[in-house]
Amino acid sequence: MVSIISVAKAAGVSNKTVSRVINGEPYVTDETRERVQKAIRDLGYIPNMAARLIRSSRSNTFGIMTDYVSTTPYSVDIVRGIQDWANTNGKTILIANTGGSSQREAEVWKTFQAHRIDGVLYVTMYHRVVDPDAGDVSIPTVMINCRPRTDQLFPSIAPDDFQGARDLTRYLLERGHRRIGYIRLNPVLVGAELRLNAFRQTAKEFGLAEDDLSIRLGMKGPVGAEENYVFAAATELLRQKERPTAIMSGNDEMAIQIYIAALSLGLRIPQDVSIVGFDDFRTVSMALKPELTTAALPYHELGFQGAEWLNGLVSGNNVDPLSRVAPCRLVERTSVCSV
Repeated sequence: MVSIISVAKAAGVSNKTVSRVINGEPYVTDETRERVQKAIRDLGYIPNMAARLIRSSRSNTFGIMTDYVSTTPYSVDIVRGIQDWANTNGKTILIANTGGSSQREAEVWKTFQAHRIDGVLYVTMYHRVVDPDAGDVSIPTVMINCRPRTDQLFPSIAPDDFQGARDLTRYLLERGHRRIGYIRLNPVLVGAELRLNAFRQTAKEFGLAEDDLSIRLGMKGPVGAEENYVFAAATELLRQKERPTAIMSGNDEMAIQIYIAALSLGLRIPQDVSIVGFDDFRTVSMALKPELTTAALPYHELGFQGAEWLNGLVSGNNVDPLSRVAPCRLVERTSVCSV
């Protein structure tokens, strides 16, 4: 195996200088750093991570603990965001998927501790309130796409569902829509209530009364096994004599059924009814024709910012505030027209 001594000799520097370059430490000129990095590449040198761990008590590794996120198309970009940050900053990522099992989660906490993981990114599949049970394990942790029930537990970062729904509602109102239907997500979801509250509040600010809004329940029940009423709700709304000129959908997947309901009644989108979604799940939002106007969940940004925040936490920086949100960008496509 190539040693650090061989790299130092090839680069014409001391062993300590090579160590500083490998560990990303300061006090090395750019020219020297480039020379050392070239020697590392040319010789195929691989740093001894075990030895580094013994010397520094740091593994240079972050753990990702997920419920189902790494197998969920909606939120896999959280992991990609974390990995992109890690690649840029020379960190290693270890992923553990618990499948929602509390027993498995307890095992993962202990595994992370045994491997001396520097910090943990606790990631959930959908925006929800949860208290991770780390037991007696103490590792710097940031929660992503969720927040703790008890504020003193861990810092958290989540999507700003309220702002995203507010922007979508304003978008419709500014285009003259005053009869707006809303088909809501499963009420057990944190994001569902935030989006509905934003819709109601923004409509009220524009002078609309509650009677001007047609709100229907689209789904209910345990997450992953919900009863689905979206098609029936959309059909009922669109058969009204004074039917809505626009319908807001709780998410993009639900919008598929709203499209089908409108088309089955001979209505044109957006000429007869405008439709907006939420999430920007592009398998849906860009496949629908016309393409769906929606608000994009900032999953990649959540992962990237969460990893950056955790790195500061590991370095001893103060956490303020404990809870952060990332904006949901409005994505304008062709499913909305003015009235």
